[in-house]
Amino acid sequence: MGMSVGTGQEGDPMVEMNVVPLIDVMLVLLTLLIITIPIQTHAVKLDMPRPNNAPPPTPPETVELVVDFDGTILWNGSTVTLADLDGYLKDAAEKDPQPEIHLSPNRLARYDWVAEVLARAQRLGVTKIGFVGVDQYN
Repeated sequence: MGMSVGTGQEGDPMVEMNVVPLIDVMLVLLTLLIITIPIQTHAVKLDMPRPNNAPPPTPPETVELVVDFDGTILWNGSTVTLADLDGYLKDAAEKDPQPEIHLSPNRLARYDWVAEVLARAQRLGVTKIGFVGVDQYN
């Protein structure tokens, strides 16, 4: 309901709009909107893996292969020739699972000696070979 208090003459038409019904309708619509919106959950659905209580498998066999600064090749601390190295690499390639071969070249060893050892390992089928001790080259 609109009321006008005293500024105009008695016979003047009222030009102000009655906004009370508009506010009532807006409140009803707002209430209906709030009621009909589903409740938002703030959870994130993740597919987590199932816990595995099995003991870890045994660590793989490792072989320390060293190429020294003078071209000497050491297999687990024992000096070997290139022919003996081929036999050891062939035996390692035939094992299931293959042992991990940790190649540790001396920082003063020539590149072609290390490349020869890697080429022989690849040719004989060794797949698990990696460099260790590379922090000495920094």
